[in-house]
Amino acid sequence: MLHMIEHVFVEQSLVAAFAVVGALMLVSNLASRWLTAGRVHGSAIAIVLGLGLAYVAGLYTGGQKGVADLPVFAGIGLMGGAMLRDFAIVATAFEVDVVEARRAGLLGVLALALGTVIPFIVGALTAVAFGYTDAVSITTIGAGAVTYIVGPVTGAALGADSAVMALSIATGVTKAVMVMVGTPLVAKLIGLDNPRSAMAFGGLMGTVSGVAGGLAATDPKLVPYGALTATFHTGIGCLVGPSLFYLTVRAIVG
Repeated sequence: MLHMIEHVFVEQSLVAAFAVVGALMLVSNLASRWLTAGRVHGSAIAIVLGLGLAYVAGLYTGGQKGVADLPVFAGIGLMGGAMLRDFAIVATAFEVDVVEARRAGLLGVLALALGTVIPFIVGALTAVAFGYTDAVSITTIGAGAVTYIVGPVTGAALGADSAVMALSIATGVTKAVMVMVGTPLVAKLIGLDNPRSAMAFGGLMGTVSGVAGGLAATDPKLVPYGALTATFHTGIGCLVGPSLFYLTVRAIVG
């Protein structure tokens, strides 16, 4: 029986990868519901579990690709590769309703600009504080503070070290969890009770999973509006991370 399962995982590696990730998401969503009462979104739990499994697999195999170094999980390397990653980014962009986005107006544009630049600056300064001095590492970690997708995309474009790219993902995940947990706590203080404020909030925070989880715990009706502007951050970050931000950092640190 075990030999048969191993054969299926090896021969149909990509299908098996989808099944494994689906099972991980199921466990993460159940943990989100029963252990955190929905305050921490299932996607954030899944990312943390994925990073943990990659670390354990790396210790076990001595490889560089996490669980993909194990033959039975080789399909996860393809599933998490550049092709499907970029497809997911494009698919996310197609979720945006342009007519609805126009309702945010100038406020939404300003929120997007601030929500992209400020987290990058904070992430870059954090990288410097922890001893990173080269422009590639600083930019990659700073981009991770924008979203945990922008970090590895920027790192891959700039040729960053795998450890730095992992740190950029961890930075983005930490931000997402903080937004998820903190949103219900500060919603009343910042007037987060209408679609317009939700759009501004989503633009400033810039993490789709964090904003969606936080607004779901605050008022589920606000989720589409916050996620709408937050979605743009992935595309904007992927554009300016390896270009404008990198050139700016390189001009400063040499």
